[in-house]
Amino acid sequence: MSDFLEKNPWNALRQFTNARIALGRAGNSLPTAPLLAFNLSHAQARDAVHHPLDTDVLHEQLRALSFSTLDVHSAAPDREHYLRRPDLGRRLSDESRTALGQLKVETPEVVFVIADGLSAFAASKQSIPLLQAVCAKLTDWKIGPVVVARQARVALGDEIGELLNAKLVVMLIGERPGLSSPDSLGIYLTYAPKVGCSDAQRNCISNVRPEGLNYESAAHKLHYLLTHARRLGLTGVGLKDDSDTLLASTPPTPAVSDDSK
Repeated sequence: MSDFLEKNPWNALRQFTNARIALGRAGNSLPTAPLLAFNLSHAQARDAVHHPLDTDVLHEQLRALSFSTLDVHSAAPDREHYLRRPDLGRRLSDESRTALGQLKVETPEVVFVIADGLSAFAASKQSIPLLQAVCAKLTDWKIGPVVVARQARVALGDEIGELLNAKLVVMLIGERPGLSSPDSLGIYLTYAPKVGCSDAQRNCISNVRPEGLNYESAAHKLHYLLTHARRLGLTGVGLKDDSDTLLASTPPTPAVSDDSK
């Protein structure tokens, strides 16, 4: 059957990208193998959108790492409402709003929210390694309890941060899955969070996963933005991410000679 396959002249470029290029052709159609791979990726993306977040496991993992945790739910009662009514995912349920409003915690400088968003896979896989990497850099910060949010949109963090009186809120949320990335995590950072903040008032770091922006690089960017947000008292269009320039200008660590050899 391979005699019927016509290779694409761009085939050599496939080594440089995960994009679906140079797949070849069988008559007027894709060869069977690329077609099956596409269908698998599409199924994985659909599963990522509908798969529920296992909050019990997430809380257990966080507490094992000495993080205190809180659990909240948006006003969307289930996944169907969440997908059909994005507005409900941006506000807390009455029960969660009351619980956070009655909570007595020391005013935090930053609150991290782990949210399912459009990919619970991403929240489950990427959030804790990223949280560990960035918190190791925040030794002089007052960090509030980690909030685990279900049926959440990005703006849900604004209400959470406002109720906890946090200076900054960081949403670690599952991004809309693509056909090559069903488990990509997004980070949204907002200074002085409150209901009604616009997207222009936040900064975003996207595609956090081992195959995209790795944890250490994402933690470096987030630490940079947090530090300058605290100094300047703002996030969003007024806060520029120059962390790559800073990283590039850092001199390499000199090699340590081993005199024992």
